Parts: sequence; structure tokens; C-alpha cells
Amino acid sequence: MDVSPIIPAGRQFVDSYGPGRFRISGVVYEGSVLVLPQATVAWPVSSVEELTAADFRAAIAADPPVEVVLLGAGPKMVMLPADLRRELKNAGVNLEVMDTGAACRTYNVLLSEERRVAAALIAL
Repeated sequence: MDVSPIIPAGRQFVDSYGPGRFRISGVVYEGSVLVLPQATVAWPVSSVEELTAADFRAAIAADPPVEVVLLGAGPKMVMLPADLRRELKNAGVNLEVMDTGAACRTYNVLLSEERRVAAALIAL
């Protein structure tokens, strides 16, 4: 029985992740990435501690807008500083923080449900 989620055509899907890399819709990316439904871009972030609201510009500007941004924080979930969370909320970003593996899996599930989701994934 095939239990793979059905992904709408033209959407970015996380095929796999591993130390320092991701494979998104068949393309390998080295380092962290920002995955939007229609595009994946390199994301020059290596830790939660260095994040600023500007790092989420592409997700904020997505057209159509995304409903939620999943932040894959690396090998384990960490808390986002309260001032950054507040700044992102004021910019209209609904952010969920989890470890990177969980963010990859959750992104794929939400995408298969045709939700407008983005994933900001810090490489392991």
C-alpha cells in the first residue's frame, strides 16, 4: 500500500534531509533553505540565535500569502526570543517552531492538504 501523500503539481516537496543538506523536489541544496509552495531558495541562516525578522522577508512577501511558516530550528526544538516572535507576529507571520526533521514532515503533510505553508529549515 502506498502511503505517500499526494502533492499538487508544481509544489515544492521535501524529499529528504541530512547533515548539511536537503533534497527538495529532486534538487539537492547545501545548507539551510526557505521552502515556499512554488520555490525553494538558499537561506543564509545557521542557528536560531542569529535570526532576525528580515530573514523571513520572502515568506512575508509570498504571493499568495502563506498561512503558517514552520521553522526547523536544527537538531532540536528551541524557543524563539520573545521580541522576535512578537515582531514576526506583527508582520503577519504565524510561526511554528520545531526541530528540522519535524518541520520537514509537517510541511509535507500540510502541503498535501493544499495548505499555504512555508518551511524555514536550518540545516542539521
